[in-house]
Amino acid sequence: MTAIPTDIEIAQGATLRPIVDVAAELDLTPDDLDLYGKYKAKIPLAIAERPARGRLVIVTAINPTAAGEGKTTTSVGLAQAFRRLGKRTALCIREPSLGPVFGVKGGAAGGGYAQVLPMEDINLHFTGDFHAISSAHALLSAMLDNHLQQGNALNIDPRRITWPRTIDMNDRALRRAVIGLGGPAEGIVREERWVIIPASEIMAIVALSTSFADLEARLARIIVASTAGADRKPVRAGDLKASGAMAMLLKDAIRPNLVQTLEGGPAFVHAGPFGNIAHGCNSILATRAGLALGDIVVTEAGFGSDLGAEKFFDIKCRMGGLNPEAAVLVATIRALKMNGGADKKDLAREDLGALERGLPNLEHHIANVQQFGLPVVVAVNRFGTDSDAELALVTECARRAGVRVALNEVFAKGGEGGIALAHEVLAMLEEGKARFAPIYDASRPIREKIETVARRVYGAEGVDYSAKAERSIDYLQSIGMGETPICMAKTQYSLTDDATKLGRPTGFRITVNEVYPAAGAGFVVAQCGDIMTMPGLPKAPAAERMAVGPDGAIAGLF
Repeated sequence: MTAIPTDIEIAQGATLRPIVDVAAELDLTPDDLDLYGKYKAKIPLAIAERPARGRLVIVTAINPTAAGEGKTTTSVGLAQAFRRLGKRTALCIREPSLGPVFGVKGGAAGGGYAQVLPMEDINLHFTGDFHAISSAHALLSAMLDNHLQQGNALNIDPRRITWPRTIDMNDRALRRAVIGLGGPAEGIVREERWVIIPASEIMAIVALSTSFADLEARLARIIVASTAGADRKPVRAGDLKASGAMAMLLKDAIRPNLVQTLEGGPAFVHAGPFGNIAHGCNSILATRAGLALGDIVVTEAGFGSDLGAEKFFDIKCRMGGLNPEAAVLVATIRALKMNGGADKKDLAREDLGALERGLPNLEHHIANVQQFGLPVVVAVNRFGTDSDAELALVTECARRAGVRVALNEVFAKGGEGGIALAHEVLAMLEEGKARFAPIYDASRPIREKIETVARRVYGAEGVDYSAKAERSIDYLQSIGMGETPICMAKTQYSLTDDATKLGRPTGFRITVNEVYPAAGAGFVVAQCGDIMTMPGLPKAPAAERMAVGPDGAIAGLF
């Protein structure tokens, strides 16, 4: 078997098309583009206001493992395959965060021969969206502490400040800290916490806003604290008169970014909330722009169907008025064997027993997507070590579940390796059997919505709440936050809130430790288990393997 070059070697060896030529495939003219060099551009918000012409395909996956699943790679490869079939296609995916880039994952722009380019730019500073979000977030933090310093006219209780600070890096030392030390001129002494930018409410707001006016209105609604005393009135960014300046910092970040796939097709890469601690989807504006310009739009949501896909359906589609018509569920035999108890070092050998034990995880994710009213095709992301017997077992499992199945070889073959998958998706679209609907009514009580997701999506027997979470729920309902969607923050590795419980666990309960508002984003966050909104670096971070050569060429970025 011929060795495949590294992702960065493939990306650096590619010949990129000028972005104006890529844009022309979607009938965009140079006047529609604000260029960031030759190969990147932003488009006007007005594009997203045009009537939709395209059909929306969501790509999700089983629970991730150390063996890899390849959801983003599949999304890119599927878009490349549609383009090879002559379909006017727009890819819509998220921007990578520097935290995972320098932490565990390395680069996050697809893989093999199914990548978005320029890969180095996308993985690093790109068009500055993350920096703008960080600046807007920092401005609100600074204005909040300045308000305390300058007399605290709003009667903010420093013990009830809920707005954290942010940084786009995995830095566990910043999970909790004390700020304001050094005397009266250094600010009010108080406890502070940091979240990574993908978990910032401003990232969620950028991803969910539908216009400049909507952006500023959402920013103004952000709850940063509550007042002292028994009444505990919420204090918002609008009360601090911060929303106008924040919107100004975000005026370009809210506009979708246009780049290209490795095969030169159009791709919108915009916004990057994580699926485990945020809503896990690219921006509504990018998706709407894709639907206005293309005949087929391929998008993805973070991690498995229990996280990203559920939030895509219950949050993004609800807020954006989106109507997905088909779903691709990515699985690898390697990951399924790990879900069945196989050790990572043994994944290269045939193990039908472990695979059989891991298949219930796939069955659960199939059922998850089906309950939202979408037809499903299982995309088996093939590795060279997969045996024919293992492939046959997965195929039989999918067919027993009543869904389509296709081999997915886009990593090694690019768009050509996704043709079979593309045909299956086209067949589902042609059948027109989708009947999409969220699984809960957003107007129902907070606990009911949490328990609906826990029972129907995770398979839990019920939900337990900490005393703090119970008090928070009652408070949020009292201030009018009860009739919003729920954003569940939970480990991505398991259907449960325990990362070690793989496969398809039964007889478990979900523990909700904390519940807090994201009033600007328009949802309530329920934090489950020991999930953290500021990750840490691993023992051997990916950053240790990165370097820049004498000619400026990057090495080690995946």
